[in-house]
Amino acid sequence: MQPSQHFSKAASALRVAALLLCLALTLGLLAGCGKTAPGDQEDAKELVDLTLSEVVHSIFYAPQYVAMQLGYFEEEGINLTVDLGNGADKCMTALLSDNADIILCGTEAGIYIHAEGREDVPLVFAQLTQRAGNFLVGREEDPDFTWDDVRGKTIIGGRPGGMPEMVLEYILHQNGIQVGTDVEVITNLDLSATGSAFVSGTGDYTAEFEPGATTLESAGQGYVVASLGVDSGYVPYTVYMTTSSKIEETPELVQGFTNAINKGLEWCAQHTSEEIAKVIHPQFSETSLEDLTAIVERYKAQDTWVTSPVMTEESLTLIQDILQFSGTLTTPVDYEDIVVTQFAEQAAASK
Repeated sequence: MQPSQHFSKAASALRVAALLLCLALTLGLLAGCGKTAPGDQEDAKELVDLTLSEVVHSIFYAPQYVAMQLGYFEEEGINLTVDLGNGADKCMTALLSDNADIILCGTEAGIYIHAEGREDVPLVFAQLTQRAGNFLVGREEDPDFTWDDVRGKTIIGGRPGGMPEMVLEYILHQNGIQVGTDVEVITNLDLSATGSAFVSGTGDYTAEFEPGATTLESAGQGYVVASLGVDSGYVPYTVYMTTSSKIEETPELVQGFTNAINKGLEWCAQHTSEEIAKVIHPQFSETSLEDLTAIVERYKAQDTWVTSPVMTEESLTLIQDILQFSGTLTTPVDYEDIVVTQFAEQAAASK
């Protein structure tokens, strides 16, 4: 046999082998198109767009960011977009103008809208925080602090009519301290300027959110002496709301969102502050992991986040008591008119 014949036979054999290999790969790909691998079923699920407007981007809402970072919304079939509202009023405007599907803000924002007699009212369907998120910072360490210590002193507070200021004044009232008589409260500073004003010498105390309180402590320029969240009681400080029409039109979407939030709440309850901080650090990269852990621990230690997203009637009563004391609410809203519980109850029952 001539060498050319040997070469021809070898080339033919190689061509046949190549064809068989291509056929096998093609059949394998076709077979794979008809099923989803065990771990890929969630990835294959078609996601539904949902826009959340949050009142502010804050470590205070850690369970929400845990849910986002760990993919819990995707597990529920939701492609979540988060917009920064920069104020409860702006969040509510976004919801009522159909520029947001769900909002995260204070319960009081929904209560005020109900007082206007609107037909398509905002409804609370899940709660996230049950404590106020700010802390009283003094100039010296004071482990024995009591609210009587502020008599004759000056506190840097929040803006008039804002929930932080209303909670502060309610606590002072509950402790028999009258603003303007027993203590002076400064209310004309922007929230972003309170810490620097305190450092520059204004006030004896300042009511600070995080990371402001931890920043002052880390610099040795202030010390947390009290938690407004602990001293005010279990207040539904931040909740999730949507309109009654959206609940009627897309109940499965509201349920999926609530399920994801509840998973975030459960995860936070079962993990350490350091573990929570590591998960949400991408959301707060400007804060060191050490400081982030300290802030999460402060919130975790004071029982900031609800164990169940169901908002109770007792908590609604308390926040309306605070609003009535401040003069911003005259007629309370009935629990059944502003709170729907079925989504949170179902999410909590699926543990």
